[in-house]
Amino acid sequence: MFHKNKRAIEYFNKLAFMEFSELDAVDLQLLDALQHDASLSNVALAERVHVSPPTCLRRVKRLVEGGWIERQMAVLSSDKLGTALGHGLQALVEVTLDRQGSEHLDAFEARAVADDAVQQCWRVSPGPDFVLVVQARDMPAYLAVTQRLLTQDANVRNVKAFFATKRAKFGTQLALPR
Repeated sequence: MFHKNKRAIEYFNKLAFMEFSELDAVDLQLLDALQHDASLSNVALAERVHVSPPTCLRRVKRLVEGGWIERQMAVLSSDKLGTALGHGLQALVEVTLDRQGSEHLDAFEARAVADDAVQQCWRVSPGPDFVLVVQARDMPAYLAVTQRLLTQDANVRNVKAFFATKRAKFGTQLALPR
C-alpha cells in the first residue's frame, strides 16, 4: 500500500513541477479544445478530453503558466459590428526600412505594436521588413495611421498597401497533432 501511495505522490510531484519540454496527448487535446472554444467550462473541457475536472484545471493552469497559452480573448464579428459601427477598412501594409540594423527594426516594431490601429505586426524576410495588418474606421483614419507610423519616420524607405475587399477566411488556430 505504501509503495502505491509513494508512486502516486511521486507522479503528482512530477506533474506539478514538470518542465514543458514535451506535451502529452491530454495537453494537446486541451490546447486544441481551448483554441477552438475558450469559453468552455472546466467541467465541459474535462469531459471533452476525458479527465477529471480537478486534473483539467491543474493542467490548464500549467499550460498558462508555462506560456503555452498566451491569452484568451473574444473574436468579434466584423460583419455585425460593421453593420452597427461602419465597416471601416482593413489594409495589409508592407514596410521596408532604409536602415535594417536591429535597433532600427526594434524601434519601428515597438511603434507599430503600440498603435491601436495595428492588429498584427510581422517581421518578415525576404522582401519587406514588416507586414502590418491595419484596421481603420475610414480613409482619413488610415491616413492618420500612415502619418504616425510611416511618413514621420525618416527610416521608412518604401510602403506598399493592399486594401481588403473581402475576408474569405480568418482564424487563429494552430494545427496540432491528434
